[in-house]
Amino acid sequence: MSLTNSKTDTDPAGAFLGVDNSACGKTWQRRVFEPREAEMLVQRLGLDPLLAEMICARGIPVEEAEGWLNPTLKANLPDPSVLRDMDAASDRIAEAITEGETIGVFGDYDVDGTTSSAIFARFLRMLGAPFEVHLPDRQLEGYGPNLPAFEALKEKGASLIVTVDCGATAHDVMSGAAGLGIDVIVLDHHLMELPAPAARAVVNPNRPDDTSGLTMLSAGGVTFMTLIAVNRALRARGFFDDRAEPKLLSLLDLVALSLVCDVMPLKGLTRVLTRQGLALLQDFTAATSGNPGIRALAVEAGAKGAAQASHFGYSIGPRINAAGRIGHAKTAFDLLMTDDPDEAARLAARLSGLNGVRQGVEAEVLSAASEQAEAKGGREASTPLIVADDGWHPGVIGIVAGRLKEKFSRPAIVISFEGDEGKGSGRSLSGVDLGAAISRAVEEGIIKGGGGHPMAAGLSLMRDQLDAFERFLTEELGAGIKTAQSQQALHLDGALSPAGLSRRFHDSLQLAAPFGNGNPEPRFAMPRVRVRDIRVLKEKHMAVTVEDGSGRRARCIAFGCVGEPLGDFFEAAQSNGALIHLAGRVKPDDWRGGDAAQFQVEDGAFADS
Repeated sequence: MSLTNSKTDTDPAGAFLGVDNSACGKTWQRRVFEPREAEMLVQRLGLDPLLAEMICARGIPVEEAEGWLNPTLKANLPDPSVLRDMDAASDRIAEAITEGETIGVFGDYDVDGTTSSAIFARFLRMLGAPFEVHLPDRQLEGYGPNLPAFEALKEKGASLIVTVDCGATAHDVMSGAAGLGIDVIVLDHHLMELPAPAARAVVNPNRPDDTSGLTMLSAGGVTFMTLIAVNRALRARGFFDDRAEPKLLSLLDLVALSLVCDVMPLKGLTRVLTRQGLALLQDFTAATSGNPGIRALAVEAGAKGAAQASHFGYSIGPRINAAGRIGHAKTAFDLLMTDDPDEAARLAARLSGLNGVRQGVEAEVLSAASEQAEAKGGREASTPLIVADDGWHPGVIGIVAGRLKEKFSRPAIVISFEGDEGKGSGRSLSGVDLGAAISRAVEEGIIKGGGGHPMAAGLSLMRDQLDAFERFLTEELGAGIKTAQSQQALHLDGALSPAGLSRRFHDSLQLAAPFGNGNPEPRFAMPRVRVRDIRVLKEKHMAVTVEDGSGRRARCIAFGCVGEPLGDFFEAAQSNGALIHLAGRVKPDDWRGGDAAQFQVEDGAFADS
């Protein structure tokens, strides 16, 4: 059962349940919705009241709610030609396929780049078209196209090269390719400036002169849209008069993987693509459909039940990324290309092994970087957090930057130096555009190169540029960081009692899935309960049993909280028997089965007596 909100649930300052300084230092805020609209959804669609409130709080109009809950590609897929340069790109690719040209595919070593390469290569394989793929070595080649790789693809017969998830800023390389007589088409989604590189076509929803409005697409999404256009161009050329058309929808699980792992907003088209891709995989426990490589990784990760975006983000994606970070991205690419379950299982096991190595390397770098972060003000400072050292593995610095950002609530950049040259990766707070700031630093000659998204960016610089770069970034972002820090809050979708914690309720919430950036997984408060039991699991997690005033109990789990503020909070609450509020998410309890569910706690606060 849900708890009806009263006027006292939110104080004048907007803190839900009066929580303005939780165990994790956050203010709790109830998402705003119009009660009358929520009631209309309950009556029209028979929804759980909390689900109806959640939908309204996400800004979905009542008249659009049914379509939002049951989205279709037919209703949401735009004409690919709305993307600038799409017609030129699709016509040239269709020409190459029709004429039997070998097409080179140049990708990237992260999940989006690897999946984009596999999407394009699988499409060409369906058509029987010749192709060659090059994925750069992170340490030897770095990010983006390079002429030696283009020359190698040309030597293998490629007369057309398609770059995926890179190329939008590679002006020198594109000019060099033209000198070699190579046609290049860029499929990218990273921020860029005009003029565009001198390629045959540059398809990028984030180019300044693109008016498609599809800026939420990953490179995998851009690639999929391109293949729709290519398929149409081939149909117009009569290519399918004597052969079957490729099943483009069979690629949607790869598209969904790219969207989730590149943290694209799951709104509009991206939400539909992700939902359809997850539906293709169905159930990781019982079904056999979808990409064999993705399924094999799910088995390695212990994923169970219906495929969810969280499986991609937390279990499957990191294993694919491990190839490019610790080994070579080709291992992950081969996994996503194979249709042999045995080969998929072998490659998935190798990626899991690399992921284990990555975790160990990451822990070492994180420990050293955290020491520097504490010395630079920890959570108290409102400046960019820049840490650097010699020899940090470049394959984990992006992950470590993300960990530091979460721990210290500041945009974080981690730089690894080799000699006098450093490569860095950064992660930012919502509302603080790190990618644009780094691009400006490049324009002003403060660092060698870099760019990216508002929330994530990469850079290269010389050792003697580090101090000036830190001063520049502090000046550029300082005010925005203060604002972002002051606005940090844990947003909640309502209040839930122990009696309302059930598998049925969890399953009803899945109607609003997939969850991720732009459509966050529902979070609820569990008010006025007492801790009855705590068990420490694997020395870092806590299994907690709580009880409300009516004697109803709920099982809770808090991951990684031992030795952290949340773990200390639980111990204090048990010691003094205090009433507390909890905040977290509803998860099925597979151990108990049936209608059982558990509460995955993310935060807590002492309740007023």
